[in-house]
Amino acid sequence: MTQSSSYTASFTLDKAHYSECYTQSSTLSHDKKTYFKANVLTVFGLIILLATPVNPYAAWFVIALGLLETISVYYHKPWWVIRQMLSKASHSEVKLTIDEQGILTESFHINNRILWADVTRVTETDLGFLIYFSLGKTAMGKDIASKSYISKSCLSDDATAFIGQKNPTVA
Repeated sequence: MTQSSSYTASFTLDKAHYSECYTQSSTLSHDKKTYFKANVLTVFGLIILLATPVNPYAAWFVIALGLLETISVYYHKPWWVIRQMLSKASHSEVKLTIDEQGILTESFHINNRILWADVTRVTETDLGFLIYFSLGKTAMGKDIASKSYISKSCLSDDATAFIGQKNPTVA
């Protein structure tokens, strides 16, 4: 006999939540490779400025683009969090339901269900779970994938164990 399990939780989309989501799900690292494009733009602008007879305004524009790219990489997290805080969903209450069908997220602004059949991987982080799932296929047959983050702070121990059991990558 199988037992039907359903877990309900709620949380608020506030700055702390968004910051945790970014910290736990971001793959951006601050290394030389991340700043490569910014460095190339800056060096290219300096070469245009110092070694060619091109209008200096064009060179300064390319240098400014390189510096702007550097700043955008360096401040990626605060910029992402601010954009989320400016969204209409910010500060709203979200009801999370986890059951045998999947994960249902409901709020005033969105109702979204991720079916367990669409989940390709569940990764446990220090503070929550990353749920990777398929959104279907493109016209060319390529998979469209996405990920979602669920914080453990709003989940009970039973709900945490239930999500851990639903990981399709575990045999």
